Amino acid sequence: MVYECMDNLLCDEVWLSNNSENTFEEVGDFVVSLKSYENKEFEEAFTLYLEKEASSLPEHNYTKYLHSNNLFLPRCRVIQWLVKCGSHFNLSFGTVFLAVNYLDRFVSICQSNDWKYWMLELLSIACLSVAIKFNEKSALSLHEIQVEGLNYSFQSSVILKMELILLKALGWHLNSVTSYSFVEMVDIDFLESHLYEKLVSPATQLLLQATLDQKMLEFRPSIVGISALWCSLDQLYPSTADSYIAYILRLLSQTQKDDIIKCHELMQRQTSVCCENHHHCPLSPTTVLLNTSTRI
Repeated sequence: MVYECMDNLLCDEVWLSNNSENTFEEVGDFVVSLKSYENKEFEEAFTLYLEKEASSLPEHNYTKYLHSNNLFLPRCRVIQWLVKCGSHFNLSFGTVFLAVNYLDRFVSICQSNDWKYWMLELLSIACLSVAIKFNEKSALSLHEIQVEGLNYSFQSSVILKMELILLKALGWHLNSVTSYSFVEMVDIDFLESHLYEKLVSPATQLLLQATLDQKMLEFRPSIVGISALWCSLDQLYPSTADSYIAYILRLLSQTQKDDIIKCHELMQRQTSVCCENHHHCPLSPTTVLLNTSTRI
């Protein structure tokens, strides 16, 4: 039943219509720009991200814990709310992914056997509030954050107490490495700006879908992020995909390479299923973004 529900949630995606072109323009120097980026600075930054992500992960057996406590679908609901808030307040994608990271880490640390849905809603509000304070230039009031879509409403004093509990549980480690961090690494210095925009939009769509996919929770953020880039390159600019991914794979261990291949294949299958069933799936979090006509 859980698998069927999640298959439905992951379908019916038409991402960010202004930037979701089906193909890249043919640009002759695109491969050259990739080769020019093969340098020590990029490799050192990439290696640093790989090292940092170890301190940004949920506790071991987190997926098993979610299932044993019937938390997977409630978790999906609060993530849908986080994405909706990101759209409503025009937050950066990085902020939304940080909030999801804080949520997963806290739930995995607490290991409570008596979660109620109102607790997850309170936690999700605290996670978003902290992520906004950490990653955005301007903050939002706790009243503003509680937009439509919540079953419960909380006083500011209660949310502030939850924020402090959250910060202490996370050891005040807020600069988490998420799957989106690895998409951000492919910046406009790596690609032409128009190619960068076309690549990042579908890759981010895949990452948002991955936050709702129980199978993707088994992979590290780096694996999911690189797999999303690979899938997007496969679809948008297949002649370049192999050279880019080959360069990235050279920086990874054999175990990491194997995981990326598995994750990439899983993403490809899910994308194919969603495309085939496009007209039969209910609205998912990223579809809601389009319906509200607001970009994160």
